[in-house]
Amino acid sequence: MTPYPKYSIVVPAYNERARILPTLEAVIAAVRSHGWFAEVIVVNDGSTDETASLVKKFALTAPEVRLMENPGNRGKGYSVRSGLLHALGEVVMFTDADLSAPIDEAQRLFDAIAAGADIAIGSRWLATSRQTHRQPLYRQIFGRCFNLLTRAVMRLPYADTQCGFKAFTREAAQTVFQLQTIERWGFDPEILFIARKRGFRVQEVPVSWAHDARSRISYLRDGLQMLKELAIVRWNALVGRYGKKVAIIERQREG
Repeated sequence: MTPYPKYSIVVPAYNERARILPTLEAVIAAVRSHGWFAEVIVVNDGSTDETASLVKKFALTAPEVRLMENPGNRGKGYSVRSGLLHALGEVVMFTDADLSAPIDEAQRLFDAIAAGADIAIGSRWLATSRQTHRQPLYRQIFGRCFNLLTRAVMRLPYADTQCGFKAFTREAAQTVFQLQTIERWGFDPEILFIARKRGFRVQEVPVSWAHDARSRISYLRDGLQMLKELAIVRWNALVGRYGKKVAIIERQREG
């Protein structure tokens, strides 16, 4: 039998017909140019446009790609969790569909894990000179304020908790994502909180990054929801939710 891939790259997608093909082309080009033995999993989060059909058509010429379907629109956190828990790789990662962090930067995360990290998280703020297209000032201010609040409430020491570019050893992913409870935008602080609580080594890695003006996040609506979710995480920790035993999920190939 063909061995399992070394890497799994998960791309959560919701109504991404305008971006999904260029994204997949870039990801596959990187996989092949770097010689990564990898699979690429697109998790369709209940899209109402042609996202799923475009991915299926693309996969006909790119065997590295497979499509997963959520049961309706469940959120980015749910999509990432589902994709990573079903991934076959020894190192699993997720990236946003807009590729704000160029997929070639994944090698920096892979290198950090090869050097001993259990989890490598991309950071926009460790080396701001790597930002090729910065966010508008109001987004920068909001993001920094939310990150400061997150660090205070969750006691997380990272400069950037929200960057959608993170990689995990298989063991770390299996543990963290089985315990994850937040299913929408605010899941990043929770998974980092769980990782620290379970004793995983997390390394923050500066990555190149370019703001995409088509970002769907609402800083008022989603920001308020994230604040609520921080409280949920603290409550989960208080009642022992993150100390539970996790199962070993056996890898299963489709077909």
